[in-house]
This record gives sequence, C-alpha cells and structure tokens, in this order.
Amino acid sequence: MFGYENAGAILQCLAIKRTSILSENKPVDFQSIDSRRSSKSDRRMTRVRRLYYFLGTQIVRALTRLLTATYRVEAVIGAENIEPFLDGKAVCAPAYWHQHHVLCSILVRQWINRGFKACFLVSGSVDGEVPERIARAWGAEVIRGSANESGALALRDMQGMMKRGYSIVTTADGPRGPIYEIKPGVVVMARIGGIPVLPISCAASRAWELNRWDNFMIPLPFSRVVLAIGAPCSIPPGVPLDEIEPHRLNVQEAVMSLMRQSEDRLQSN
Repeated sequence: MFGYENAGAILQCLAIKRTSILSENKPVDFQSIDSRRSSKSDRRMTRVRRLYYFLGTQIVRALTRLLTATYRVEAVIGAENIEPFLDGKAVCAPAYWHQHHVLCSILVRQWINRGFKACFLVSGSVDGEVPERIARAWGAEVIRGSANESGALALRDMQGMMKRGYSIVTTADGPRGPIYEIKPGVVVMARIGGIPVLPISCAASRAWELNRWDNFMIPLPFSRVVLAIGAPCSIPPGVPLDEIEPHRLNVQEAVMSLMRQSEDRLQSN
C-alpha cells in the first residue's frame, strides 16, 4: 500500500530535484515562500508591499464581514456530509471552484468555528499574502504553493498537514484554470493521503462576476444564497497514479452537479 511514509520520501526527492535545478545546486530553504514563487516573476515582498498588504487585509476582512452579513442563506444542501469531519478525528479534502471562493470559504470558516481543522492551499505569489493572513485569522493553517510552480513542495507539506489531522481546502480549478476543470493534483493528494475529496458548491441570486478566467463571483448585498456539500468521493488507495483520470472526472462531475442543484434550488424558491 502506498502510505504516508513512502509518499513523503518520494515527494521530498521530487522537491529536492526541482529546487536544486532552479537554484543551480545552491542550498534551498524549503520553508521559504520565495522558493514557492514563480521564477518568471520578479515581484518580491518589500517593506512597502508588506504595509500595503497589512492594511489591505484589514479592509478586505471588514468589507467581507459587512457584505456577508447581508446574505440570506436559503438552504445548505447535504449539510450532514461534513459532520463526520468536524471533530478533527477524520480528514477530508474540501474542493470547490475558484469562482465560488467567497461563499465556500465562508462556509469553511463556519466549520472551523465548530472545530474543523482546515488548511488552505494559497498561491506562493505575493498576492497570496492577503488570503493567507485572512485564513490564519480564522484559525486555519496555510500552505503556500501551487501545482504549477511548487507542486512537489506543496504536496509534501499537504502530506504533513494530513498526518497532523488537517483537512486540505483547495480551489480545485485554480490558480489559472481552465474554469470548472478539476486539477489532477487534488485527486493525487487525496489518493496519497488516503482521504476523500469533499465536493462543495454554491449559487447566489444576484452577483458581480469579474472579467477574468474564473468569472470570480461576488454576491451582491442581500442576495439569496444556497450552499451545497456533496458526499465524500473516495479515491482507492491502490489505484495507479497513471489511472487517476476516471476519479478526477468523478470529482469534477460531483462539484458540477452540486452547482446545478444549488442554482435549481434558488430558481424553485
């Protein structure tokens, strides 16, 4: 059986191999956020930028609290599906579309207040500073990185968090899309950790949609909202990694189905 110990050794080797190539065999600090950032970007965390993000975090948190307080949640479909994981004794991998981050992250925050041990995967770019600060303020742990730039390092850290009893929360089609397409890394992570993927989705009666790849959705004040939590999608521990595609498609369809159910529920009310 492909367990934590074997996975950790393999992921560590992959991380060392990748970072040694990028650094031309110079010593690499695996815990450094700089090692998780794109080599194509020269943006770094300056003092001015730190102050900017500190102030921005406070503003975003205040606006989010003010805005979400106006939402009217009409239903939480499948609310029972999170119950086995709330005490932290069982681990899962909540996954939702990048488009739905506002509503679905608020749902996860409610779980954290009930004892859920959440760990968010946040981009290693400097833009990830604000969501990291917000997640930590909620009481969650954070892993910095992405499948595109630091996949092995992020997987290694996720494995460590799962061993500590943390559920890994991901925007499953991020950080650059395509929209509504589950990344294989989400399923691979669940398979390595021996945990189920927990699909989540939502719908809002009125919302802004930003003109970007994910059509990022910000529900308007006083919107009616429906949230949906699907049954856990288990990934057989013995499935070969090159045969993971059917399970990826299964999770993808589960999230899409929840989105359709949420939209239908709003229209029927």
